[in-house]
Amino acid sequence: MRNLSGKVALVTGASKGIGAGIAKRLAADGASVIVNYSRSAEDAEVVVRAIVATGGQAFAVKADLGRPEDIPPLIDAAVKRFGRLDILVNNAGVYKVDSLESITAQSIDEHFHINVRGLLLVTQAAARVLPPGGVIVNISSGVATSPQPMVHVYCATKGAVDTLTRTLGIELGPRRIRVVGIAPGFVATEGNAESAAAMTDHLVGKTPLGRVGQPSDIAAAVSYAVSDDAAWVTGTTLDVAGGLVF
Repeated sequence: MRNLSGKVALVTGASKGIGAGIAKRLAADGASVIVNYSRSAEDAEVVVRAIVATGGQAFAVKADLGRPEDIPPLIDAAVKRFGRLDILVNNAGVYKVDSLESITAQSIDEHFHINVRGLLLVTQAAARVLPPGGVIVNISSGVATSPQPMVHVYCATKGAVDTLTRTLGIELGPRRIRVVGIAPGFVATEGNAESAAAMTDHLVGKTPLGRVGQPSDIAAAVSYAVSDDAAWVTGTTLDVAGGLVF
């Protein structure tokens, strides 16, 4: 485990799946963690209890990142509770299957409002309080660089996330705030449990390391990205996919 003692981390979309895994890992590394959720307070409290049970500090804050007015109070809650904010993990996102025929304006707005606009507005608000040495981690996806035709809009949003990782890294570098992207491959979560059964054999067959990813795999990469071991890493996105190219 890495030493994040005294650090405060906010993980968006942390009530389940990859976000929950990241929150638990950063807490295990010593950080105090804000568990953001948009819908299920019960799921978020499960994550908080798991962290507290192992001696960590955490609390849950509701904020829908598709609603710009929810974002400043989220950052304020973190600073009020722990006195500072050192790490932001932009994990919250929406993923829906589409095709050229089925795409709707509503679906486009939903994806971009959360995956891109929400990420950027949270980063804007957090950057106002992050100190030198702060770190922002953007959770991207392997489909940003190897997109698939049945998820046009989701792929487009993750391409935008990779671009923002680069541009934000350039702007915030002089303040010694790093911005790192993490692009997961196929990861088993509650959200994709139904589709996973149909896709697992196909995607594992394309994965050189021969298995489905777990939230802990992505959490370990985030742990590295926010640590001093990654002090010379910014403005770039790391593939954490077992070698998978979608």
